Amino acid sequence: MTATNTLTQYRSVATQCKELYTSKAQDYGTSWRVLRTISIVDQIYIKAWRIRQIQETGFQKISDSIESEFIGIVNYGIIALIQLQETDNENMDWSALEATEKYEVQAKRIEALMLQKNHDYGEAWRDMSQQSFVDLILVKLLRIKQILANDGQTQVSEGMGANFDDIVNYALFALIKMEEGKPHSIIL
Repeated sequence: MTATNTLTQYRSVATQCKELYTSKAQDYGTSWRVLRTISIVDQIYIKAWRIRQIQETGFQKISDSIESEFIGIVNYGIIALIQLQETDNENMDWSALEATEKYEVQAKRIEALMLQKNHDYGEAWRDMSQQSFVDLILVKLLRIKQILANDGQTQVSEGMGANFDDIVNYALFALIKMEEGKPHSIIL
């Protein structure tokens, strides 16, 4: 697989995530602005843990797909990054357009990071399992919780933002791999 194909696939799944985010912004506004970092971490944790439970048991009782949970992880990860950048907690009610613009800024930055890391790591993620992506997301969430317990301070480690960046990229990689595994109908 070439880097060009990876970028095309990455942008395709990222667009699906953004479309859901935009639709929800129309439905709910920016009600998520009230969430503190720990609450966003917990939302992502619930989604990742549910995926892990389904992976381990092979059984689920509610119809929400693993794919929809990864999409939620992407969107909550970007919401967390937006919240980390925002200092104006008075103005929580943004238009859908403003919320989408802020989402796009983070998404473009995360995509650029993916391209840099993908170059250096040689697309190693393509050999990883969906289970590994979930485990790594859970590790990053536990790291963020520890950083929060340390009042946001780290001595030698990346901060919260870098961990959320990785969470988003792991979820997008999982979505790409899921897309690759879907049977594609042939139109005659």
